[in-house]
Order: sequence, then structure tokens, then C-alpha cells
Amino acid sequence: MGTTQLETVPEPKYWHLKTVIGEALDSDFAVGEILPNERELAARFGVARATLRQALEQLELEGRLQRRRGVGTTVAPPRVGVDVSTTQHSWPGVGEDTWQSVDSADDTAPAAVARLLDIEPTARVHVVRRLRVTEGQPVAAELLYVPAGSVPGLVEADASGGPARARAVLRELRQLTLDGQDRSVELGSARADDARELDRLPGAPVLVVTTRYLSEGRTAAVSVATYRADTCRLTFGDSGDLAMAS
Repeated sequence: MGTTQLETVPEPKYWHLKTVIGEALDSDFAVGEILPNERELAARFGVARATLRQALEQLELEGRLQRRRGVGTTVAPPRVGVDVSTTQHSWPGVGEDTWQSVDSADDTAPAAVARLLDIEPTARVHVVRRLRVTEGQPVAAELLYVPAGSVPGLVEADASGGPARARAVLRELRQLTLDGQDRSVELGSARADDARELDRLPGAPVLVVTTRYLSEGRTAAVSVATYRADTCRLTFGDSGDLAMAS
């Protein structure tokens, strides 16, 4: 085959600079260390600040750098390992679950979630909001949709809202026998709410993991978890299950 037009395009200067800076991060900087300001870095690598800025933005997108308000640009820690394989089944909040319960409220589910739960679009469900924080940084936000029929033991005293109500919903959900679960993973863009919780800009790339929890031949709950794409990566384990790992 002949040379394609793309093959004749030279590598952008910022892309080569990104590689050079990436090697410097490995050899000259420690995790959490604050990088020099843009003027110093531009002088160090002999490039224009505009080129430097493009390289830094790409490294941030790839999860090598973090820009933190009031702190500056720091070297990011290794990507968070989050096991999403379906080899072992467990309800949310069980075992080594690292999510923090934030809130719970009665609401309707999005149409796609209502279809997975096999309920009417206008049906009210318990919506549990949880957050995962690693090294002081939010890396994932989750909305767990639980129909009232899945938690019949939830008492009125647990219905006031907040973290206590969220924990009560999870506790009642665990009274059911978990038959299995299935997951799907998609690349998406952060919505305004997700972006605010994850300290990202709206439209930033995210990984959306949707999980169905099955009990007694029906879907007992559906989780929609949004992970920062710059802090997690996907791998496939020996079993063929999909997993996020560092």
C-alpha cells in the first residue's frame, strides 16, 4: 500500500514534548510533588508556553498530572484499581466496598434504568448517592436505584434522607438473596452534576459502569457509577471478566 496522507503529517511539537515531560516525571519527580510554574518549565524544555500548556493538558487527560485549585499542578498517583469483574457477587456496601454513602431520596429513575428495573417510568424508587474518594480526591460517583419492592422492610424512620437513610436502604437490600449481576461499561462525558462531584469540567471523559443486581428472577437494583477516565483504566482478567486495575 502507498503512503497515506496521515503518515506524512509530522508529529506535533507538543506531543513530542509530552513524551519528554512524561519521562521527566518518572525520573525527576515524586508522586504529589508540585511542578515548577509554566515559565520555568518552558525555559527548562526550551519551548513556547503555548506548546507547554498543550503538553500539560494532554498529560492531565492521561492521568499523569493533576491540577488542583489553590495548589497547582502535581504529579498524579498511580491509577486507582477498581475491580468490576463479575466473578464474585456482592451487594453494594458489602466486604471491601470503598464507597461512602452521601444521600438518599425518593425519585423517578431515568428511562433506561426504569427499563432495566422493569418498572413504569413514573414509578418512584429509592436513589442512593455514593462517592468514592482516594487520597483525598473524588474518583467516582454512583447513583443506585432501588425499587420500593426490593426493600419492603425500610421503615418510615429511615425515610428522612441523608447518609443514614442511604445506609438503611443498603442494609435492607442486603436482606435479599443475590443471584448474580451483570455489567456494561461505556465511555461518556461528565454531566454537570457528575463534573461537580468529581471536580472535573462538564464534558470531561468518564467511564460509566452500569450494574444490574439480580434476585429471585428479577432486577432488584441498578447502579450507574461514573469514574474519572483520567484515574482509572480497564483491563481484562484471566477469567474474561472486565476489570479496572492499576
